[in-house]
Amino acid sequence: MEGENGKKLKILCLHGFRTSGSFLKKQISKWDPSLFIQFDMVFPDGKYPAGGKSDIEGIFPPPYYEWFQFEKDFTVYFNLEECISYLCDYITANGPFDGFLGFSQGATLSALLIGYQAQGKVLKEHPPIKFFISISGSKFRDPSICDVAYKDPIKAKSVHFIGEKDWLKLPSEDLASAFDKPFIIRHPQGHTVPRLDEVAISQLRKWITEEVLCQPKVEVSVCEHETDHEEKMSEKTTKLEPCGTNQDKGVNSVEINKGSETVEVAQA
Repeated sequence: MEGENGKKLKILCLHGFRTSGSFLKKQISKWDPSLFIQFDMVFPDGKYPAGGKSDIEGIFPPPYYEWFQFEKDFTVYFNLEECISYLCDYITANGPFDGFLGFSQGATLSALLIGYQAQGKVLKEHPPIKFFISISGSKFRDPSICDVAYKDPIKAKSVHFIGEKDWLKLPSEDLASAFDKPFIIRHPQGHTVPRLDEVAISQLRKWITEEVLCQPKVEVSVCEHETDHEEKMSEKTTKLEPCGTNQDKGVNSVEINKGSETVEVAQA
């Protein structure tokens, strides 16, 4: 399906810390290529050259980049405003973009831009970002940022990949809670772009078709449900349960968001 102007929908894809746009493109290539055949995906490099050792040295060739720098507790950031300005200029010059995709630092930054845009802080002349694919993303922790970017539930359609062994598992769940009715796909691996099994591919394709491409769907009210691993693998289906209204945005209970959905990925 194409956009209103007859062109493919455009996705800005932001890579992780001290990697590159080319590396994220390779990571995403592990997924079924037909998932994104209807999109124009753009993979820019970060604004700054990597300021230290990259975790992918020896795995993928340099150069490596980072979007901004931060202190260990992730409450103090360096060059963040410059990075935001850089990306807004890039988006304006190379857009318009319909959605964002990001891994780790790139996902965290993407969510910030969407939240800021919703509050009228950035990209005021750019059409609203409609959807977001987050892989191991997290929230910023500076209150001055949080009070703006996550002030209200972010309305962009969103899907969040969260790893069971990811050191950012809880921060990823916290980021998902910032969105209105997020769709959550869990996988058993760590801080990585996971390989997707047939169930996850089917669920992601369904989300893209119904929520992004806005093709007809059957209206079903569902809430987050942790499917039984063995039963899911034998039935190749995801169980959905009726739920009430979207009331609890916290992450202390099993349900991250009562308006969300979850499917587990059985294969890394």
